[in-house]
Amino acid sequence: MEPPSPTVSAEEPTSTSRQPALLSTLRAHLAIARLDHSIKNLFVLPGIVIPLSVRPDLLTWALLPKIAEGLLATTLIACSNYVVNEVLDAPFDRLHPKKKYRPAAAGAVNIPLAYVQWIAMMAAGLWIGSNISGQFVATAAVLWIMGCVYNIRPFRTKDVVFLDVITESINNPLRLLLGWFMVTSSLTPPISLLTAYWALGCYFMALKRFSELRSIKQGIAEAYRHSFKYYSERNLLVSVMFYAASAMLFFGAFAMRYRMELILGFPCIGYMMAAYFNLSYDEDSAAQNPEKLYKQPWLMAGVVATSCVLTFLMLHPLPALTSLLAPTLP
Repeated sequence: MEPPSPTVSAEEPTSTSRQPALLSTLRAHLAIARLDHSIKNLFVLPGIVIPLSVRPDLLTWALLPKIAEGLLATTLIACSNYVVNEVLDAPFDRLHPKKKYRPAAAGAVNIPLAYVQWIAMMAAGLWIGSNISGQFVATAAVLWIMGCVYNIRPFRTKDVVFLDVITESINNPLRLLLGWFMVTSSLTPPISLLTAYWALGCYFMALKRFSELRSIKQGIAEAYRHSFKYYSERNLLVSVMFYAASAMLFFGAFAMRYRMELILGFPCIGYMMAAYFNLSYDEDSAAQNPEKLYKQPWLMAGVVATSCVLTFLMLHPLPALTSLLAPTLP
């Protein structure tokens, strides 16, 4: 008689059962880094193009690996911020009709490992950035610190009405600076341009809040995010108007002082902002999920057209226009 084959206790998972669980955890940790949000690196590009338009001699083959390293470092820092965002928002995301399926909210993430991932991605981003310049590393560090201010108590500005929009949008000029310092550390970026970029980020962020508020029931919205207790569609749209006016005011100041030709790009910028405004009214709008914006053909057409027009105007002076718009009053 053959001896009975050994049995495996139900309490002791086999190696084959542990493998899918491990893969599932790895996928969850990859998901909380939100690599699909890397589309926001588009905000880095003006910081690359503008100094090159002033100093074309900086465009060399040696610049390409610096830009590649800079984009990778920027992505790692942003992903680090997303990781801590997912972990700390998990209890609140469970109250959201869509976000409750996120990996951390669904309990698919190993929390201690997530904190290791958060620090490791930050350290890797700063280490890669150290190959570029000290200014780049300092800016990347500020980008990471702003993620902490936005997400971590006692600050956690994402719960403070209006301050959530203002602090999160600081990432816009920081991304511009990261692109700028990939190219040069000798030119000083104009304050007017950085302020316009900040105000434009506030415009997009306030419309995101507006779209979120419209899609979530009032009681659930207040439990999901404390700032929604004080937000209304009316005060959000009023703030959107203020941010849009501020963005165009400072962009106009930048154009009039540094590159008069850029005023010809205003219609493209206006179209892009109007398309985004219109998008925020859609149910389950992509304005709530910026990683899905590439699926909006009319908006993407506006982004491409605006980018092409502004790049052309930065690289091709129009003396006749400058003469036409010269000051006439003493």
